[in-house]
Amino acid sequence: MGLLGVRAIIFTGLMGLFASGFAAAQTAQRPPVGGFGQLPDAMIFYVAHGSSGSCGPGCSEWIAAEGVIQWDTHKRLIAILDRQAGRKLPVVIHAWGESNLNVATSLGRILRDRGFDTTAGSTKVETCKGKTEAECFALKRPGGPLDAKVDVLDARCETACVLMLAGGVHRSLPAGTQMVLSGMSIRNRLAPNVSDERREGLTARFGELFRIYLREMGVEPGLLDIVDRNAESGRTTDLPASEWSRLRIVTVTSL
Repeated sequence: MGLLGVRAIIFTGLMGLFASGFAAAQTAQRPPVGGFGQLPDAMIFYVAHGSSGSCGPGCSEWIAAEGVIQWDTHKRLIAILDRQAGRKLPVVIHAWGESNLNVATSLGRILRDRGFDTTAGSTKVETCKGKTEAECFALKRPGGPLDAKVDVLDARCETACVLMLAGGVHRSLPAGTQMVLSGMSIRNRLAPNVSDERREGLTARFGELFRIYLREMGVEPGLLDIVDRNAESGRTTDLPASEWSRLRIVTVTSL
């Protein structure tokens, strides 16, 4: 990643566009990850493996990405990819909560630069059965590998997930995935009060950068038209599977 990309990540760690997302079905939040300013439920990455076909045809091992995409998530993604010694394991995305969309596009660029495939689904770790969320988190945090399976029955991919998914060289979604696009809003991590003029200017600028990103990833930038309308109306859009291919969000139809 070049100097411009690094500067962009630093900037969007302070000021960025965020999208609300569903809350994970958990009894309690996971412990915080990282250092100062890190919130609970931050996205973590770990290697999981299961039976043949667990993560697609002939696939038995994958990188699980789960949690809220926050200002420093790219650091953990780079760390897990660096440990793969050239292996191109598919990345299975399970993002939730109010995620930073600017960082989501940074994650997508990292995945594209490194040649990784992407999909969505929740990873169910075998040794987490009967354990508390904190105990399960402690098992995942070192990075695996862990015996697991991909649960596609409740697969869900919201705005942040879609932007990260777009970075995959090959992009797929399990049949029946619920794709929900919300709007987006400006947040400043250190100074919550942003003037209307500043907010309007940044929203336009970030929106254009997202469109450039989608074009470079091979996804129709018209996807952002839906997000923009939802930002104005406060609504969400359930995007049917027929639109996934038309907008080139996926390169194959399903797992």
